[in-house]
Amino acid sequence: MTKALEGFRYLLIRRWLLLILAFSAIVRFVNLGRPNELVFDEIYYVDGARDFLKYGVEIEKGSAEFIVHPPVGKWVIASGIKLFGDNSFGWRFSTALLGTISILFIYLIAKHLFDSERWALLSAALVSLDGLHLVMSRTSLLDMTLMFFVLVGLYALLKENFWAAGFLFGLALATKWSAIYYIAFFGIYYLIRNIYRARIDKEKEEDKSRNYLKITTSLSVQLGILPVLIYVVSWFGWFKSTLGWSRNWGAENPGLLPDAIRSFWHYHSEMIYFHTHLTENHNYEAKAWSWLVMYRPTSFFYETPKGCDGPSCAQEVLALGTPLLWWSAAIALLLLFIFWLKNRQNRQKSTGFILLAVGAGYLPWFVYPQRTTFTFYSIVFEPWLIMALVAALRIYYMSSLGNQKFKFYSIIFVTALIAANFVYHFPIFVGQITTYDEWNSLMWFKKWI
Repeated sequence: MTKALEGFRYLLIRRWLLLILAFSAIVRFVNLGRPNELVFDEIYYVDGARDFLKYGVEIEKGSAEFIVHPPVGKWVIASGIKLFGDNSFGWRFSTALLGTISILFIYLIAKHLFDSERWALLSAALVSLDGLHLVMSRTSLLDMTLMFFVLVGLYALLKENFWAAGFLFGLALATKWSAIYYIAFFGIYYLIRNIYRARIDKEKEEDKSRNYLKITTSLSVQLGILPVLIYVVSWFGWFKSTLGWSRNWGAENPGLLPDAIRSFWHYHSEMIYFHTHLTENHNYEAKAWSWLVMYRPTSFFYETPKGCDGPSCAQEVLALGTPLLWWSAAIALLLLFIFWLKNRQNRQKSTGFILLAVGAGYLPWFVYPQRTTFTFYSIVFEPWLIMALVAALRIYYMSSLGNQKFKFYSIIFVTALIAANFVYHFPIFVGQITTYDEWNSLMWFKKWI
């Protein structure tokens, strides 16, 4: 009887997970080609993907083009174009696929952290109801690819598969440089943790120095050298071709190292200069402090087409996180941090891991207050922000205060409100044509316009 009940419970959980994944896939892939034109920075990344398929490097009007991001994210976009053609569905297919699969990994990560199917399902469900995650899944930018590789890399770390984590972090780094913060934060964390474990192992007192060296060497290779090697290999198109930017700089400026290596180094020095001096004003620029409250979301596309029931129409794709979800998560993050500080003797590993994952993706941006930044950069830590909300709800539910049934239904009520908010703002997540008045009703604040 017990086995039958366990089997039924297993099937029920799997059914809910499949429903969440099916819902996530539907909202991402249905009308994926809308708008049927390049939106926001797709103009750069889709163009780069086309060049990769044709030349292996990025070319502009027959000459080398200076690019400021590594190749992997654009190869991901190129794979969709290769499969489905050079059209709006093909451009966005790969990011939509990664966005859908990421929700499965969020479930797996939450299950590992919380040791609970229910809280894992809630985590996956809430991410599937996030507007920012949906918009980034339906747009061929680099950030969803970055988020995916970081997310799966952190899952590998939770499973203590450091080689897989290093490989995935290398792919993340080869998508966008901001992955370096995750490598640094978690590399240092696991180094300290593993050394501490060796330090308290009294049975091997005489081998401690050797163990410290072994741990440091091993993690340095797995989470330091391996990601760098993957990063360098990802530039295979640039090394193979003679058409890439600065590709022949080494031959024109002789030195001790091989020409290709010095050209590569010189190119990267130019990229570093660009990123550290990017201070141009942009209409949708948003400083890091404002991201959690969605103060200035990024408009990817806006048009006034025909085809609605009103006198004037509107069509927009706004990279806006579901407001009630993000505001709740921002409050939960603060409460979770306070809870973590106050409970030093009984700290949960899951709480520290979630806080570190949010911090690695968020805090470094405060170091560059003058740099041009956008709210959608927050997608890289968005899964962890939402898991912070789930962690706070879990602490609330498991506390001894209050009625258990009331707490359960209050969590259901909050989830239902978030779902309703997602449905309400859905038209501007997927570029539906609405009347101007309907669109205007979705703009809760002036800064959203």
